[in-house]
Amino acid sequence: MLEWLAENWWIAWLVLAGGLAVSEMLTLDMTLLMLAGGALAGAGAAVLFPGLVWVHILVAVVVAVALLGLLRPEILRRLHKGRGYRSTFDQLLGSKGRAAGEITASGGEALVNGETWSARSWDGEPIASGVPVEVIEVEGLTVVVHPQDKPLSSR
Repeated sequence: MLEWLAENWWIAWLVLAGGLAVSEMLTLDMTLLMLAGGALAGAGAAVLFPGLVWVHILVAVVVAVALLGLLRPEILRRLHKGRGYRSTFDQLLGSKGRAAGEITASGGEALVNGETWSARSWDGEPIASGVPVEVIEVEGLTVVVHPQDKPLSSR
């Protein structure tokens, strides 16, 4: 088995590249995909230099680092500027939730989309625990909420 692997390192590199590429679907942050590119380059090096494992590793590492440092930032920049892209925080706008405790102008907590967020009242009026709320704004990691059953008024 080890003798076969020594002669066919390119297969191991291809399996690694495939595993990393498939795993990328779980994270969607383009890191594992760049590492898969490095593993694919390692497979190419294994075909060209079958007995020099250190060359395979060197090529894989250099290509992966180059992809992570040069290509990934550009891909993410273009992705985030694309039509219809909404960040996680933008998706919170208009979401419904419930006050997890009293929410005041200075702070509190709200349960929105199954997650607990730091919250504050939009108009400064206290919101009692358990009251259904709607996210009006997102300020950093704090959601600004307003009771769903109360009409919005000017601040």
